[in-house]
Amino acid sequence: MHIDILGEGAFASALVQLDDGEQFVSEAGAMYRASANVDIDVTTRSRSSGGILSGIKRMLSGESFFLSTYQTIDGNSGEVGLAPTHQGEIRQIALDGSSGWLCAGGSYLGSTSGINLDTQFQGFKGFFSGEAPFFVEASGEGELLVTAYGRITKMNVTEPLIVDTGHVVAFEETLQYSITKVGGSWLQSWLAGEGFVMNFSGTGHILTQSHNPTEFGRRLGPRLPARQG
Repeated sequence: MHIDILGEGAFASALVQLDDGEQFVSEAGAMYRASANVDIDVTTRSRSSGGILSGIKRMLSGESFFLSTYQTIDGNSGEVGLAPTHQGEIRQIALDGSSGWLCAGGSYLGSTSGINLDTQFQGFKGFFSGEAPFFVEASGEGELLVTAYGRITKMNVTEPLIVDTGHVVAFEETLQYSITKVGGSWLQSWLAGEGFVMNFSGTGHILTQSHNPTEFGRRLGPRLPARQG
């Protein structure tokens, strides 16, 4: 299997080359083109857990209720093109089984069949932060694709780091974190719609995005015309 990240900056996409017998999984709705010999199976099931409960947990994390699995059906190679909803970069992460990654809401795009997907609850403070209170947990061995709104920056964390909750894309499970306010009371921070950050400690890598899609939605929504009918 080979994965190419096409384009730079705001309009990146991924092209996955599948050999016979290989499978690739993505968020449902991410596929924009595929070879005629590629079979697409849409399901709620992931390798670590399955059924309706898995779909509900992913939906609470800001991801699609369904997952799509791609594989060729005629013994030949094929390809699948994937693109995110938001305008931004795509980053490929190689997992070797030593540690998993946690993906913030909406950042999971796809993964190879050796990656296990589950959902991790980040605590009730996640509700007040304005972000999804669940993370998609990716573990195992294989390739993981994540997407962002805007530019992705990768940092190697060795000292405590503070990141705004709306700018976190994904981070290694070797990092510990807590959600806190910047200043004032929790109620003031919640009513203001800002001021919530993640305090990271430990050692590991983190990916951040230059733009906050939740904040963009808040600012854009009131300027849109009212729906008719």
